[in-house]
Amino acid sequence: MPDEITKSDEERAGAAMPDFDEARLSFSWDDAATLVDGWPDGALNIGYEAVDRHVEQGHGDAVALHWIGKDDTRRQLTYADMAVLSSRFANVLKKHGLEPGDSLFALMGRVPELYAAAIGTLKAGMVFTPLFSAFGPEPIRTRMEIGNATVLLTTAALYKRKIAAWRDQISSLKLVLIAGNEAPDDCVALGPALDAASPEFETVHTRPEDRALIHFTSGTTGKPKGAVHVHQAVVYHAYSGRNALELTPGTIYWCTADPGWVTGTSYGIIAPLVNRVTMIVDEAEFDLDRWYETVQREKVEVWYSAPTAIRMMMRAGDAAAEPYVFSSLKFLASVGEPLNPEAVIWSHRVFGGPFHDNWWQTETGGIMIANTSAMDIRPGSMGKPLPGIEAGIVERENGSVRECESGEIGELALRPGWPSMMRTYLHEQARYDKCFVDDWYLSGDLAMKDKDGYYWFVGRADDLIKSSGHLIGPFEVESALIEHDAIAEAGVIGVPDETAGEIVKAYVVLNPGFEASEQLEREVRGHARKKLGPAVAPREIVFRKTLPKTRSGKIMRRLLKARELGLPEGDISTLETDET
Repeated sequence: MPDEITKSDEERAGAAMPDFDEARLSFSWDDAATLVDGWPDGALNIGYEAVDRHVEQGHGDAVALHWIGKDDTRRQLTYADMAVLSSRFANVLKKHGLEPGDSLFALMGRVPELYAAAIGTLKAGMVFTPLFSAFGPEPIRTRMEIGNATVLLTTAALYKRKIAAWRDQISSLKLVLIAGNEAPDDCVALGPALDAASPEFETVHTRPEDRALIHFTSGTTGKPKGAVHVHQAVVYHAYSGRNALELTPGTIYWCTADPGWVTGTSYGIIAPLVNRVTMIVDEAEFDLDRWYETVQREKVEVWYSAPTAIRMMMRAGDAAAEPYVFSSLKFLASVGEPLNPEAVIWSHRVFGGPFHDNWWQTETGGIMIANTSAMDIRPGSMGKPLPGIEAGIVERENGSVRECESGEIGELALRPGWPSMMRTYLHEQARYDKCFVDDWYLSGDLAMKDKDGYYWFVGRADDLIKSSGHLIGPFEVESALIEHDAIAEAGVIGVPDETAGEIVKAYVVLNPGFEASEQLEREVRGHARKKLGPAVAPREIVFRKTLPKTRSGKIMRRLLKARELGLPEGDISTLETDET
């Protein structure tokens, strides 16, 4: 496997940030803020920056959203269309007595009304919170209670199945909007309400520090955490979208993430619209041929997806991609969990360019560390901190932190102050305060920085395996395992051992054409020993049909460990259905 994918001079020259080192030296937040307009009175509103300002500047005819329904129905909305539809939605909220600061929760699939509702909510000065449509009743209710939901936007089917039985128990809830032309008696049908609403709306002049977004993230125990983000975040959405994802006006862009999680909102709605791109939105779930056809037919230029999907494409093999033409692709990026080196190399071969990994969290609100278009790629590395972001590797010591040397594993930390940083956890200020030590935000992720400034993910702090004096990061072991032809996915944990303290145990999913057997298990263990050495390689391998993952694609190692050891599973509300 090559150590580096070197970018050509032509690739560097065509990048939004041609010279990464120079960009770091010359960076200022004042310059970054020029990517948005704001108002002379100092007000700033994400909804206005995403849509209305483009119309005012004469770009109303530009296509904002090209939607593909599950049945291949198509719908196209220009920026002018989005401005009108979002204004109508804001007027619906206003008519029903909603006020700036109220909180709207959205529970629905990837349909145009969801995107217009997000922008309309923000234009109305209200707080937008997305939910996964696949959530069960209890996770929905818990989040709405924590977030003091004032409005719920959903579908008739989801309302009947998941909401109606306990709706009256959410005392803050004033309005339920149902997509379509009909609604239960105690709800409002959105279709007729939009038709009757005025297409003109004066966007609320929110202040930069006014609340705009709440994103929930699961903890290992207890209730989910509600990370609060403000309108100032739009500066970072614009800046990082432009420089980490190559989002420029007119770019045809496909973010496969559902708006029910933070990527699908930050980089599936806000960043692309603020940068005036054309978004491709597919209502359907992953289907290999459909995805390949979409890239080819829609001439997708920038493609942002998740490692799970990339591994599924890789699992199908090169032959599955051969009938398609990917010449439109200019930049590919990955998010959700670390991208294994093998997947980077594979995508470079099959698509003509590598998927560029990056790192961020719900709490950071935007991409912090990235492999940008002009950077040479070291497969397996998350890249370097973007200009404006000061990162480091630290070790906690007696209530303080020590900065680690290059090559030393520690906790990935960031200096506070970037615009999209969360401002608090809802109703949990003490929990928020614990994230900060010695003017560092501590991410809870273990990583290492090499001598050239590239960062390498090791694992969550609570995922680290300690075996016979060795500190073993599960990602390193998983990456080695999926290099074997038989292995599609791997999840690695440490299990107690009287002699070693812990030993490495791996759960793996097989590629098509391979059958679980003792012979294959020995072969895979041998492969891992050869790649990693006996001290790091798994002692035991278990074949599974699937691995437990969140709906955003992250393998839930803590859940594998909890089930292995009979421990409490904690918050599993974001878990996809998994088989053993």
